[in-house]
Amino acid sequence: MDIHKIGETADRIIDELEKVIIGKRQTLQLMLAAILSQGGHILLEDYPGLAKTLIASSFSQVMGMGFKRIQFTPDLLPGDITGGYIYDSREERFNLRQGPIFTNVLLADEINRASPKTQSALLEAMQENQVTLEGETRILPNPFIVIATQNPIEYEGTFPLPEAQLDRFMLKLSIGYPEREEEKRILLNRIQQKEDHPILAPVIDPEEFQVMRNAIEEVYIEEDLVDYIVRIVRKTREYPKVAVGSSPRGSLALLKLSRSWAAIHGRNFVIPDDIKEFTEPTLAHRIVLDPSLWEKNGSEGKILKELTRSVEVPLLQKA
Repeated sequence: MDIHKIGETADRIIDELEKVIIGKRQTLQLMLAAILSQGGHILLEDYPGLAKTLIASSFSQVMGMGFKRIQFTPDLLPGDITGGYIYDSREERFNLRQGPIFTNVLLADEINRASPKTQSALLEAMQENQVTLEGETRILPNPFIVIATQNPIEYEGTFPLPEAQLDRFMLKLSIGYPEREEEKRILLNRIQQKEDHPILAPVIDPEEFQVMRNAIEEVYIEEDLVDYIVRIVRKTREYPKVAVGSSPRGSLALLKLSRSWAAIHGRNFVIPDDIKEFTEPTLAHRIVLDPSLWEKNGSEGKILKELTRSVEVPLLQKA
C-alpha cells in the first residue's frame, strides 16, 4: 500500500469514528498509531462516562474486526479469560472451550479490579500473541489488541497493575472531559441518531489492516533519530528525579509509534516531532519517580517534558 494511501485511509477511519466520538481526534489518532504498531496495546485511565468502552468497540467496527469485552471483577478467574478444557460426557472426552481472549480487539474493562492472578492471564497473550492451556499453546487471532480501562479515583477493591504488566502496554492515555461545545454536539448527535449505540460502517477489513501494518515497516528512520530515541530512554535511567527508568521495551515502542505516526500523516520518513509526540504517553507509565517528589506535586509527564528538553535534537540531512 502506498504511504499516501495509508494517510488517506487513516483519515477515513478517524472521520468514521468521529460520528460517535466527538472532539477527541488527537486521542483517536494516537490510538490508531498504536493499533497499527505490532504489540500496540493501550491502557485508558480516566473517570467514568468518558466513552472509553465506546472508543474500543468503535475501533473494532471501523476495522471490521472481532470484538469482545471482559468486565474485570475481584471474583474473575484466569480461566474466565483464556477458557479451558470441559469434559463432554456424550463424546467422553475433553473439548476446548475458548475464552473471550480469542478475538481481535479485547476490551479489558476496569482491569485493576481483578486480582493479580487474573491480571497475569493477559501477560503471555500481550507479549507473544498466544495462550498456554494445559501445556498446549494456542495462537491468538492476528491482529490481537488489548484495550484496557481503569478508573483513577476508585481505590477501594482495586489491585494496581504491576510494573511488568504496565510495561506491556504501548500507550497510556487519558480521554479528558469534552469542551462545552463538544458536549452540546454529543447531545445533538444523540437526538439525530435516535439510539445510544449507532452502527459504524467498516472502513477496512483485517486483510487491509495487515497490509497497512506491513507498509509501515518500510517507513524510513535515520540512524540519528534512532540514537535520539535511545538517548531519551537512557536519560530516564540516569535522571536524578527518576528512581526507575524505562526498559528497552519503551525504546521499541517509541520507534514503532513514530513510524506509524509518520505513515498516518502521509510521510514515509520520521522526523523528531514524531518521537516527541509519544514521549509522555509511551514512557510515563514505565518510570517510577524519586519518592522525594511525591510531596512536591511532581508528575511523570512534567518530569518527562524536562527530561526531553535536556536531550539534544538531531539535525536531519536533506534527502
